Amino acid sequence: MSGVRVLVGTRKGAFILTTDGKRQQWEVNGPLFGGWQMYHLKGSPADPNRLYASQTSDWFGQIIQRSSDGGKTWEQPGTKPGEPTTTPDGMPIGESNKFAYDTSPGSAAPLGTHLFYDGTPRPWEFKRVWHLEPSLTDPDTVYAGVEDAALFRTTDGGRSWQELPGMRGHESGSNWAPGAGGLCLHTILLDPSDANRMFIAISAAGVFRTDDAGKTWRPINHGLKSEGIPDPNAEVGHCVHRIAMHPSRPNVLFMQKHWDVMRSDDAGESWHEVSGNLPTDFGFPIDVHANEPDTIYVVPIKSDSEHYPPDGKLRVYRSRTGGNEWEALTKGLPQRDCYVNVLRDAMAVDALDPCGVYFGTSGGQVYASADAGDGWAPIVRDLPAVVSVEVQTLQ
Repeated sequence: MSGVRVLVGTRKGAFILTTDGKRQQWEVNGPLFGGWQMYHLKGSPADPNRLYASQTSDWFGQIIQRSSDGGKTWEQPGTKPGEPTTTPDGMPIGESNKFAYDTSPGSAAPLGTHLFYDGTPRPWEFKRVWHLEPSLTDPDTVYAGVEDAALFRTTDGGRSWQELPGMRGHESGSNWAPGAGGLCLHTILLDPSDANRMFIAISAAGVFRTDDAGKTWRPINHGLKSEGIPDPNAEVGHCVHRIAMHPSRPNVLFMQKHWDVMRSDDAGESWHEVSGNLPTDFGFPIDVHANEPDTIYVVPIKSDSEHYPPDGKLRVYRSRTGGNEWEALTKGLPQRDCYVNVLRDAMAVDALDPCGVYFGTSGGQVYASADAGDGWAPIVRDLPAVVSVEVQTLQ
């Protein structure tokens, strides 16, 4: 019988939630790596037992963990004696895969010097891995989006990482500035129909696309408008919170922006707003129904300074028309005195029929719907603040 595995990253550890195809009874395992910030966990589409996790500490730096048995056991790739791993810039660091960075003068790669808000230059720093995106076909190949915004890749299961320098070396790099959460490359979408095409999103720079497997990139932000930046219609500088696609239609992209829900029907060449009748068009996550490419989900919050649901009512909004027309999904969700947030990577869907939808909150709840959002129930409560939710559909 098919089943579902939900991978939850929190501010103080990771949790793995499993169930069968009925999605009624859940087993909760964790915390894994208790006390560590677990920014993201994701499974390989090529091997359901291969998982990767981003483990971060302000004291001890960045570690990538790997599991080859569905999360039962974990290892730091490359820790065997005599096989040292490397930092993202290729420097050996001994028997660990910790990511390291050096902020001393001249140490940062000269590919892009970003600016402080006052316009003074600052060196590039490696702070953390925000997002891990395994290859669609090879369990040993994974892409990593990091802060400060840059893109790395491993082809040996996490033992060594190499930067794809065309991203950070883009000519617009000097104009990138951090959003409130940092200058993070937080979303990576791989085109299942074209192995050379990839989309990434950076806060606060915008969306970029490569058509040559990461060698060169170009911004694809035409149609975006952002108040509060020198040129609201600029080619770069937009605070994109997340982008999503359905694998059957990789030219159709959906975006939750810092104000505005957007859609592109031409692989990002142009965007138009689809916020429609949402109570507010500010939020962080956006996702697409697994079996209905025009059904999308968002979780609006009140504003960019008040990160909680309008009127204290937790509501997921669903559009079955690809935007503009939205319905509030409230059954099973708290409709009074609820002031949690749902972060950009904290919503995901499964591939069963009917489609399951899952999201986690800053209050430590993980909610699940086994009927495409019509009704909700908490899988688990009182976890540390949830940072990410990913789902594997198991056969």
